[in-house]
Order: sequence, then structure tokens, then C-alpha cells
Amino acid sequence: MRTTTSRGLQPNVLGTFDTIVMAVAGSAPAYSLAATTAVLFGAVGLAGPAALLYCAIPMFGIVLAYARLGRIDVNAGAGYSWVGRTLHPFLGFLSGWALVFAATVFMVAGSLPAGSLTLALIDPDLAASTPLAAAVGACWFLLMLGVVLGGARLTVRAQLLMSGVEMAILLAFVLAAVAHRDRAVAFDWSWFGLGHFHGPEGFAAGALIAAFYYWGWDVTSNLSEETRNSRRTAGLAALVGVGFVFLLFVAFTVAVNVLLPADRILSAGPNVLAVLGEEIWPGVGGKLLVVAVILSTVATLETTLLQVTRSLFAMGRDRTLPSALGLVHPRWNTPWVAVAAVGAAALVLFAGAAAAGSVQRILRDAVSAIGLQIAFYYGLAGIAAVVAYKSLLLRSARNLLLGGVWPLLGSAFMLWAFVESLGELSTTALAIGLGGLAAGLVPMAVYWRKGSDYYRPARLDARRALAAAGEAAPTTPGTRLRDKSYATDF
Repeated sequence: MRTTTSRGLQPNVLGTFDTIVMAVAGSAPAYSLAATTAVLFGAVGLAGPAALLYCAIPMFGIVLAYARLGRIDVNAGAGYSWVGRTLHPFLGFLSGWALVFAATVFMVAGSLPAGSLTLALIDPDLAASTPLAAAVGACWFLLMLGVVLGGARLTVRAQLLMSGVEMAILLAFVLAAVAHRDRAVAFDWSWFGLGHFHGPEGFAAGALIAAFYYWGWDVTSNLSEETRNSRRTAGLAALVGVGFVFLLFVAFTVAVNVLLPADRILSAGPNVLAVLGEEIWPGVGGKLLVVAVILSTVATLETTLLQVTRSLFAMGRDRTLPSALGLVHPRWNTPWVAVAAVGAAALVLFAGAAAAGSVQRILRDAVSAIGLQIAFYYGLAGIAAVVAYKSLLLRSARNLLLGGVWPLLGSAFMLWAFVESLGELSTTALAIGLGGLAAGLVPMAVYWRKGSDYYRPARLDARRALAAAGEAAPTTPGTRLRDKSYATDF
């Protein structure tokens, strides 16, 4: 069983509760609802709750796959390492590249709404300016870049503050929405059925958008080298986090369906939560939910930066990208070259976004393109888990269900949504999504020819890995005793 915690990143920084907070913040509840609700409604209408439900079921299969793979290979690269060691190094590299590319695009897709909403709090007329929104969003991005550069301890403290306030606001509005008396539409259980989808293509489009809602929980795996007892903690935190955000997403999507007419949802675009807040609590509600969205956006920028920089760190360490990306700052124990590289790339994209058109159009194309990347690398991870555990699947019905059938279902669903949605997406979204994947072929070919050891992997097999762990169980006091500084451990 391989662990890489001695190769530079600081181990045991994050406790159990910290990691759960990271999983929730990675999915960015308020941001995902604000940025994606109108997009989802435009694609599937009142079937938004159904899309979230039917995507959550296979998504839990992918979460189980990540949890099981994290038990036998602790690696900041997560799917990049697991897919490479089970399926093929080429697929592993493309899996890591898809995450890196999607996360870099998200820096703009996430920062633009933060900039626009910040301007809206000052003067609503300013929020319509894409260049101004890009400039303010870039300032938020640079602030989070500095926090991530400062180390995992500083990062988790900032995350606890931002996510704590965000969750308090969102939960208060869930309760207020239940008590609200004015209704645009009566609640209907058919919103959770299949009748509102327009064929398989419409279902696939809804599933791809719903996947974007959930995306980000896997930051727990990218932080595994810095997490206490990560073989258990990373998977547990992801399961708890996805379950929590699923309930939040469904509650708010139902509230939007009930309280807002269709034309208001579509015209609101990324401001749909502010419109919902005004409906529930006129004068104050809109501003409070705007604050929640800003906090959520900034929080998920932080977790996305953690994901992409840890992935680049792992790839630099394996020399499948420039080895400088694997360097760690001697004081902060952070991959500072990877942080700087992501910052430079994102600022270039900010400059392009400032001249690209409306915030709403950029968001629509970016969400769809990122959805393609997510479906690709999640789908590969599900297959990798089945391959790694294949010799153990028939030992019990539980192993077969949780280690084989469910991850494989999740993988099949993600890859089906990837293929089925290709005919539905705009040319821009396809160019970003597929073009981003294709761009990864260039560095893959270069570093494969240079002879990186990553392309000659030790095969990942759960039977051998778990047997080795049993033979070499930790016996030193430091591996078993509870450190008093980790008050967030359960």
C-alpha cells in the first residue's frame, strides 16, 4: 500500500470536521444554485429536482469509488494516480488533465459571479459590466490565491469562517421558504419523475448540468496527503458532504419552482437566488442571499485552487509535467510553483472573459464545458475502483454492491451523459470541453517520450494493498495517539 505523505506536503493538518467542511465548500452550495439554477431550468424546466436526484444516485457511486481507492493509494493526484495504475497511464494522465483544465476554467466561471454580485451590492447598474465584474472577480481570486499559498492551516481557518456563515444563511432561507405563503406554482411530486424530460437528450443535458452542482467534493482526495487518518477520513467526508449538499440543492430547487414563475427564473439568470430572497423577505432577503453566494463563490475558489494545485504538484512530482510544479515552499509546505502557474493562467483567462460578452453567456458555456470534463474523469475513476477491487468483489454481497455495482453504475451514467450531451451543447462549450481534453495529449506525449516512471506503474490491486497494510500496521505512538491540537477530529 503506497503513501506519499513524506514527499513534501505537510501531513495531519486537516481533521475530520475540517475535511467535511472542505467537501461541502467544494460543491459550493450557494454558488452552484445561483450560477446553475436558471441554466438547469432552461434545459429541463420543472424537472430540476429530478435531474438532481437521478444524478445524485450515480454520483454516490463515484464517491464510493473515491473512498475505496483512497484506502489503498494516498496521493494528492487522486484519480490521476488511481486511473493510471489500474486502467492505463495515458487515461490516468488525461483524468488528471481534465481536472486541471476544468478547475482553471472554473477560476473565471466562479470569479465572474463573485465580481458581479459584489458590484450589485454597491450599485446594481455596475453589475452589468463584464469587464468590471472580471476585474473585481480577479481581486477575489488573487485573495484566495494568497490564502492557499499560505498553507493548509490558514486555508481551513478561512474556510470554516466563510462556509459557516454561508450555511447559516442558506438553512435560514430553507426554513423561511417552507413557511412562505405566496405560491407561483403548486408543488408537484412529478418534478421528481421522468415525465418532464424531453427524451434521452434532455435527460443527459440535465444530468450534465446536475453533475456541475455536485462537483468539488473530491477535493478531500486531493488533500489526502495533508489529512489525518486520510484512508478513512477523505471518503467519509465526501459521503457526508455530498449527502448534505444534495438535500440543500433539492430544497432550493423546489423552492424556486414553487415561488418563482418561469419567466422570472429565466430572466434572473445567475441572480436567481437574489430574486428568491426578495420574494421570501423583501428588502433584506435578496442581499443576504447575495452575501451567501459571494461567500460560497470565494470559498469554492479556495477549494478548487487546492484541487488544481495538488493535482499539478502530483504531476510535477511524477515528471509528467514540468518537475518544478512538484516543488514545495520550505516555510508554508505548499506547492508554490503550481500556485503561481495556476494564477498566471487564470489571469490570462480573466482578460479574455472581460471581452467575451455577458456574464450569463460565459457561465452557460463554462458550466457545460466543465460538465464534460467532470463526467470524463469521474467515469474513469468509477471503472478504476472496480478494477482495483475486482479480486474482492465476490467475497460478500456488500462488497459486490458498494465496490462493484454502484461505482460501475456511476461510471456508466457519467460516460453516457458525456456522449449523449455532445449533440446538445453549443459550439463554444464543445470547443472548450473537448478542446481542453485534446490539449492534454501534447504534454502527455512529450513526457512519455522523456521516460517518466509514471508510464511504468506498479499496478494497483486492493487484495495486495490491504494485505500489506495488515502485515505492517502502525505501532508507533505517533500513529495511534490523538493529537490534542486536532479538536475537529470526531
